[in-house]
Amino acid sequence: MSDSTCDPGRSDAPPAGWPCHQPVDRSINRANYAHLPRHSLQVCASLVQNPANLGGLCRTAEAFRLEKLILADMAITRHPLFRNLAVSTHQWQPLAACSIAQLPTWLAQQTQIGYTVIGLDADPLAIPLPQFQFPLRSILLLGQELTGLPASLATHCQVCITIPQWGLVESLNVQTAGAIAMYAYIQQRSLPNITA
Repeated sequence: MSDSTCDPGRSDAPPAGWPCHQPVDRSINRANYAHLPRHSLQVCASLVQNPANLGGLCRTAEAFRLEKLILADMAITRHPLFRNLAVSTHQWQPLAACSIAQLPTWLAQQTQIGYTVIGLDADPLAIPLPQFQFPLRSILLLGQELTGLPASLATHCQVCITIPQWGLVESLNVQTAGAIAMYAYIQQRSLPNITA
């Protein structure tokens, strides 16, 4: 939906110049939900180990109807901290497993079938997120808590992006950073409002 279709008199209208994306109608029929289209972004969180961070990523990925969330091991979805943050979204969000050892092979396979692998990192040489145009079929590779994206995996990325920051602390929590990047993708590649 373009800016021209927004009613600036609405109380929930975005500020002037912001895109006007309408959220999904909350009357979606659960029986048809699994068959509705998803945004073509996969979030690879295989390096993320904290169950709470992974639960938050699952909740965010499902809120944006992303194609897939990749975890190192599906067993993490049974952890109470994961469940507390994910609420019930793990029942709706498509999930897959890829171990850390298999990541280089999996990333290469995804590149071969047309995905662009995008590393999210705090590297000052990475492209600032506001200047980056997401390809439609994208994989967002998240780094480890505290240490970020290992150089050995950064080489498998076609591009690395960073979230500009102005505070004293030099990094964001991985779940927070992932959510910001997911939202940036949605701002550029949003599906039309879908009801079923």
